[in-house]
Order: sequence, then structure tokens, then C-alpha cells
Amino acid sequence: MKAVAYRKSLPIDDPQSLIDVELPEPEASGRDLLVKVDAISVNPVDAKVRLRADPNGAAHVLGWDVAGTVVAVGPEVRRFKPGDAVWYAGDRSRPGGNSERHLVDERLVGRKPSTLGMAEAAAMPLTSITAWELMFERLGIPHGTQGRAATLLVVGAAGGVGSMAVQLARRLTGLTVIGTASRPETREWVKAMGAHHVVDHSKPLDAEVLAVAPEGVDYVLSLSATEQHFATFPKLLKPMGKIGLIDDPADVIDVRLLKTKSLSLHWELMFTRSAFHTDDMGEQGHILDEVANLVDAGVIRSTLRENLGPINAANLQRAHKALESGTTIGKVVLEGWS
Repeated sequence: MKAVAYRKSLPIDDPQSLIDVELPEPEASGRDLLVKVDAISVNPVDAKVRLRADPNGAAHVLGWDVAGTVVAVGPEVRRFKPGDAVWYAGDRSRPGGNSERHLVDERLVGRKPSTLGMAEAAAMPLTSITAWELMFERLGIPHGTQGRAATLLVVGAAGGVGSMAVQLARRLTGLTVIGTASRPETREWVKAMGAHHVVDHSKPLDAEVLAVAPEGVDYVLSLSATEQHFATFPKLLKPMGKIGLIDDPADVIDVRLLKTKSLSLHWELMFTRSAFHTDDMGEQGHILDEVANLVDAGVIRSTLRENLGPINAANLQRAHKALESGTTIGKVVLEGWS
């Protein structure tokens, strides 16, 4: 089968940073699905793994956003059958989805929204799970539009996770949602996702946020540049406020700044459940099913921004280069095989 892999950690401008390869087709066993991969998306984790985990010559396949069709199932599979259209992010400890056929544990898989094409669907799984787990599980933000008024700040709201977090917060909660963006096109995108207010994170963040939320905010999702803004968060948060992180701060962050207001810090890594085979690993499949229902009901939309064409090494290099620029809006997708 065709696949795109890397054999050595190289800068993305190197022609060998990602390569087209032929690999044996895997076979489904246990609770695995064998999926025909129709479309994929890219995420920062792809570039991080490519640069940090050198496979020493072995062909290592990346890719943790897939939309496709089940072609075979293991004997213990309960939820899916051949022919089902599915979407998922998968498991970082196994080969990724940048291959024509891919094995994935059914517990990590959801039903693809019937109203979306494969490319539109591939844009959403990893970021949907990340945003959902971060807001509703880590920070404990309540579902529903009733209850006390509260405010959420999303730093980096135009990216993949930010785009989903803004939509979920706006549609499923009663929160006032403030998103940050610094360019005209990103500000327009965040507004289209549903943010009540958009502020500029290239300016002093405390002044920007307090201008629209004078009493401060209850929750902060810091999705990028945490080291740049962390010292400002205690100035913005109300007492007992909560901060959620997903990025990898380049510098040490001083958590002592959180003590006076009894603020709390929460990490989210979407791969934790699959890495440790937690008892509730199947929650990720249920989250994707719920997001599919929301999409099909017209409550939220795909975050696809750019389709780079067929899945091959040249196009994936373009996608990784865009990710590494730090200027992508929404999600970049590849569809079909060349």
C-alpha cells in the first residue's frame, strides 16, 4: 500500500524530510478496524514527532486525523462493520494514518458526520477531542446555557483547537467567549467561529481583555505562546479561575503566580487515554459521535480552511511547512491518493 513516511528527522525543506513509500497492508485483529484512508489532516504533533523522534532509518508514518471507510474488522469489534464511514485521531504509539490502509482501535473512532465530505471531516477529529476534553473534562466547564454568567478567554483562537473550542463554547455553554487573533484574516475567522469578542494578542493582553471583560475571566485556554502570556493570566482571571494548556512552553513557567487567587492549572494531551489504555478510552469515540451529531444538526461546522490535494510526500511537505510557519488558520487537509 502507498504511504508517506520519514526515515530521519530533517528540516521540512529537505526533500527527504517526508517520502513516498510502499508498505505491507496490515490486518485487523482484536478490536481494530482496518480503514481505507480517504482524507487526512495535519496537526502540530506531526511536525513535533518528525523533528524529535528519529526512526534511525525505519519508515515511520505520521498522521492523526483520518476520515475513511471501514474495510475489515477484528473479531472483537462491536461498534462498526465494513462499509461504515468513520473519523478519528487515533493513537500516537502506533503508526499514523498517512497510509492507504490504517489500523485503529474502534474505541477511538466515531461515526463520520453524514453531512460532511471526507475532506471536511478529516479536519476535525483531533482538535474536537482536544477542545472537548480540555473544556468539559479538565476545566469542568458545565454544559448548558443556564447558570451563572462566566467568561472564557481562548488564546490562539484561529488555530485548529481554538476554532473548535470557540464553536463548542458558544453553542454548548452560556459562556461569553473572547478569542485572540492578531491579523485581519484571523480576526474575521474567529468571529465567524462565534466569538463574542476578538482581541489582539500581539498587544498587551491584560489591557485588551479587560477592555471587553472589566471584571476579568473565569477560564483561560492557552493554546499557543503560553510562555509569552502566562504571567498575564493571573491579572485577567477571577479568584479560583482555571487555566488550560495544550502547548509546550519554551521556558519554565512560574506557577507561584497562581497562588494568591487560588488559580489552577490543567494540562490536556489528547493521546493520554490511548497511551495508557485507560478504562475510559472509549470516551473519545463517544465524543466524536456527539460532535458528528452537532455537525449534522448544523450546530457546528468543519474547520477546513485549505485542501492541498492528494496525499503524497510533496503535498504533506507543504502542509508541514505551513504548520511550522505558525500562521495557519483552521485546518489544512489532503484528500485521495496520487
